[in-house]
Amino acid sequence: MKLHFEEFTPDSDSSFRLIINPRLNDVFYWHFHPEFELVYIEGANGTRHVGEHISRFEGSDLVFIGSYIPHLNFDYGVKTECEKVVVQIRQDFLGNAFANIPELSAVYQLFEQAKHGIAFGSNTKLLLKKRLKNLKNLGHFEQFLEILSIFQVLAQSNEMILLHPKPVENQHNKKEQERLKRIYHFIDLRYKEKIEIEEVAALTNLNKSAFCRYFKKITRLTFVEFLNYYRINQAQKLLLLDKNVTEACFGCGFESLSYFNRTFRKVTGENPLSFKKKFLSEK
Repeated sequence: MKLHFEEFTPDSDSSFRLIINPRLNDVFYWHFHPEFELVYIEGANGTRHVGEHISRFEGSDLVFIGSYIPHLNFDYGVKTECEKVVVQIRQDFLGNAFANIPELSAVYQLFEQAKHGIAFGSNTKLLLKKRLKNLKNLGHFEQFLEILSIFQVLAQSNEMILLHPKPVENQHNKKEQERLKRIYHFIDLRYKEKIEIEEVAALTNLNKSAFCRYFKKITRLTFVEFLNYYRINQAQKLLLLDKNVTEACFGCGFESLSYFNRTFRKVTGENPLSFKKKFLSEK
């Protein structure tokens, strides 16, 4: 099974990235990244596939995943309406503070245990679900304090289940990882412009056909599908910044409004205007 290396782009002025309700239930997104990841999903029965651990969760799940542990998106195959909060935290979230500040010793231990992958029980989920879902309403500094507080609660939980008896090591090929990084960095820089596959293939020293086969094998998506997913993610951010649909469309690299609307619905399950109105009503 091939892995997808996910390039981490933190929110502006932040050491973490907050993702609310990503719509990936039709995508087999088997991936890994150097960042730690806290995942909460509610209103779904699904598969918890973290490293070599595979199990089912019913109703909701709360998992803390360590650096470089490959995992499947928790909403894969889910057909019901569900809520999902993902917090990706940089490896240097607190620098050397973990080891030197007594008040953070429990959180430091939690991050060490995350190398095994950790699932939490029903009481912990009940205690934290509202706080996790409210993160999107906070400013970056308030988010930082709240996330740190949430980690303290997790560190003190007596419902931890380690998903692996031993820490999971990163065994991914470094050459392939660097190749993927180059591709994702190129997309991050150029997604607002027209991108020809030949340009990207040149970064990998492959011809167009070989690159398309390689990319599909690694990511389970065609390059165009992957680029569309990336652009729709950027479009969502623009809509939440109160840009109109046309501005979001052309601001993230689409050349046709009708194609943008079709792609947005395919990726998210709703049209751009409905997505924006729903967010504003929740606010």
